[in-house]
Amino acid sequence: MRYLAAWGVALLLSAATHAGEDEARAALAPIADADWSRAHAAHLLERAGFGGTPREVDRIAALGPRAAVRQLVYFEGAAADTLPPFEHSGIFDEGLDPFPPSRPATTKLAAETGEALGIKVRSGGNRPMQPIVNKFFYWLRASRLETDRVAQWWAERMLRSPRPLEEKMALFWHGHFATSEDKVRDYRKMLQQLELFQRAGLGNFRSLLVAVAQDPAMLAYLDAGVNVKGSPNENFAREIMELFTMGVGNYSEHDIREAARAFTGWNFVGTEFHVDPAKHDDGPKTFLGETGNFDGVEIIDRILAHPATPAFIAAKLYRFFVREDLDPGLRAALADELVALDYELAPFLEKLFLSRDFYADASRGTRIKSPVEFVISTYRKLGLTNLPGAPDFNLVTGALGQRLMHPPTVAGWSYGRSWITPSLLIERGNFALDLAFPDIEFIPEDRYPVYPTGEEIRAVHRRLRAGADMTTATRPVEAGMSEDGDMMTAMSNQVDREEAFNTRYGSYRGWQMAIERVKPIERDLAPLDLTHMVLTAELATPLAVVDHFVHRFLSVPLTEDTRHLLADAFERELGSADVLANATSLEEPLRVLLHLVLSRPEYQLG
Repeated sequence: MRYLAAWGVALLLSAATHAGEDEARAALAPIADADWSRAHAAHLLERAGFGGTPREVDRIAALGPRAAVRQLVYFEGAAADTLPPFEHSGIFDEGLDPFPPSRPATTKLAAETGEALGIKVRSGGNRPMQPIVNKFFYWLRASRLETDRVAQWWAERMLRSPRPLEEKMALFWHGHFATSEDKVRDYRKMLQQLELFQRAGLGNFRSLLVAVAQDPAMLAYLDAGVNVKGSPNENFAREIMELFTMGVGNYSEHDIREAARAFTGWNFVGTEFHVDPAKHDDGPKTFLGETGNFDGVEIIDRILAHPATPAFIAAKLYRFFVREDLDPGLRAALADELVALDYELAPFLEKLFLSRDFYADASRGTRIKSPVEFVISTYRKLGLTNLPGAPDFNLVTGALGQRLMHPPTVAGWSYGRSWITPSLLIERGNFALDLAFPDIEFIPEDRYPVYPTGEEIRAVHRRLRAGADMTTATRPVEAGMSEDGDMMTAMSNQVDREEAFNTRYGSYRGWQMAIERVKPIERDLAPLDLTHMVLTAELATPLAVVDHFVHRFLSVPLTEDTRHLLADAFERELGSADVLANATSLEEPLRVLLHLVLSRPEYQLG
């Protein structure tokens, strides 16, 4: 009986497996031309890009599913990309490279060698190292500000590119292969990595993975400089398996140690990949059950050959572009597809974007937009052709939890419900408010130090302007004197003490030097003309206006009650139910309505 029972279980498992395979094949089967609709086109443009205007949706809808997908994935029939490259401010000096890991390391180097950051220690006088300390803080400030300009430039590309999937994939990889300027501290490396994602993000995953492993931003972020023969650092070896390719549970601690040995000696010089043979361990290593004198690329090839890797990558792409819920059978089918395509990403996404599963009710309007997607899709749906400088893109997305070039950890950002909390939902509404009714108290961060150490910088500035000597002006804010007559009296008794340098003054002077050289972000406002939008569509009633806004902006329909509540609110603001008769006073009520619609929970879904 035991054998019969086991035989019966095997039959049931076999049947279940075949059923799962059949369901997966059906889910990945291409959508029929007859099933294609404008709603499907809007969904495709939302997920494979950042949404679009009604005219852009209509154009994609008219192509049919296959031509639409090929235009988005392979750029067939898409307009040429004429967007300008990033315009550098010219802030980098050769003396800055290699940049020391800290201020103490900088002054120690100066004390030992008489020079650091291209500046010699002065032979006499007070604070002989002050110019060096100033230069150290200059680069910290300047690189951060220039990185914000890189993020602004990238957001402009997301908004304007005729190839939106190129930027959407770069956004995916930026969260997958997460590095942060906070640690890299070199905008050039961050920009170079971004350009890699833009250039190769739709190509072959193996090529991309090798390029990322040799990318200076990644090497800096995961401590390649201390990964040397005889004392391997396991950071990159661990993350490449845990976060970038295989996932937890598919390798051992021994595999991590052996992989780390294979990556020893990998580093960078300036912004170029470099291998130091003297620091590379070329001895035999046993990794994932194989033994050989493996180097880093050979480790990567063995990772890619492991069955966990295609399943991990395919699942992550699915959850980013389709939906969070992924059936095991479909996961296995997607992994098989990725292997069959030899890790080519464009045809894999083509298969995904043509599949019935992609257009299923469970996939449409069920994904919470990330902050970057939320902001850029709003601008695209409004038909803006340039990224506004206010609201500030970096401040807004940072407040919403996704500041580009500054992911919170090597694991990147957590998507889905983590984007929505009561406070974050309010912040999203505040963005819509600032867009419709600009904040007159807005102060640009790239001209004014508002980050956590900003108050110290501002305090030094105010005290120096009030006539304080350097020692008094740089007293800690929490222990400093009030900036009134009492402080001025105390300053008259303060003697500027002798010291090698003043760190707080260096922080302040570094900020001044940075804003002298970093080009400012243009601060134009969004040129909204909602009146023109409504009059062009000849919308005569408040409800018609609401329906037009819903049709233009939302992926999820509103209930009848909500539609009428919004119409009533708009009518109250307008003071009339006759929209066309009040054409000369439409703009402000329409902006109130825009704020209400963009603040709705439904608008957070795409």
